Amino acid sequence: MHVLVNGVRLFFDVEGASLVADGPAMRQKPTVLLLHGGPGFDHTSYKPAYSALADIAQLVYLDHRGNGRSEDGPRESWTLAQWGDDVRAFCDIIGIVDPIVLGVSFGGFVAMSYATRHPEHPAKLILISTEAKGSSYLERRVALFEKFGGPEVGALARRRFLEAGGHKDQASVEAWKRLALPLYTRKRRDPDMVARTLLRPEVLQWFTRPGGEVTSFDLLPDLHRIACPTLVMGGEDDPMTPIESQADIAAALRSDIVRFERFADCGHGVVPDQPERAFAVIRDFIAGS
Repeated sequence: MHVLVNGVRLFFDVEGASLVADGPAMRQKPTVLLLHGGPGFDHTSYKPAYSALADIAQLVYLDHRGNGRSEDGPRESWTLAQWGDDVRAFCDIIGIVDPIVLGVSFGGFVAMSYATRHPEHPAKLILISTEAKGSSYLERRVALFEKFGGPEVGALARRRFLEAGGHKDQASVEAWKRLALPLYTRKRRDPDMVARTLLRPEVLQWFTRPGGEVTSFDLLPDLHRIACPTLVMGGEDDPMTPIESQADIAAALRSDIVRFERFADCGHGVVPDQPERAFAVIRDFIAGS
């Protein structure tokens, strides 16, 4: 399905009803809006794993502008501010009230942009394996990739994270996909899930271009604006957004609204490595007052 949001047609999908029969009454389930990672990916990375939440919440999957099945809009609009504003406008247009907004990795960037720009809007936030400040803990990333992949992957990570322009040639990109990408998680990713993903490399290239927002964004000073209960989750072995990044987010949020869960033996995403515990924590947070 598509809906026009801020001048661009955005793709979304819905799993489950909002109103369900409950004896003599209709009960309204909360709506969880899922913001995918990337940029340059689509919402399908959440399927079918996050269907585990469909019994307690209506799930709405959204492809950001420029990503997945959504329209591009001007490249100059591929910014965290615009992506965050799109979340608010999307909810208003299709009638989502008090959303629980869940973002993993880049989706967490967008969720924090949205929540700091529209702090009165979300009911709750769930931030997984993400960071609030671009290009943080680069030496730590290199060390983790070398720990899990050896010297060759460590050298690739050093080029990517520490050397200006060192990861732009096609050979390095292909080597990264082959050798480093499998190390994002501690368990092997489902190859069918990877194959299903609709890739849009142009938005990633824009976001990570020299002087691009990936290195310059810093949401930490604005996190105090977030007013809703917020769950922060991270893996101790995440080489892409090290656990220190999630600790920084938790420390910047008001202590009375934040819940910080660390996962040992977990990489990037948490759910792929420890789905049972991860979903237990998420379900408890959704159901809690």
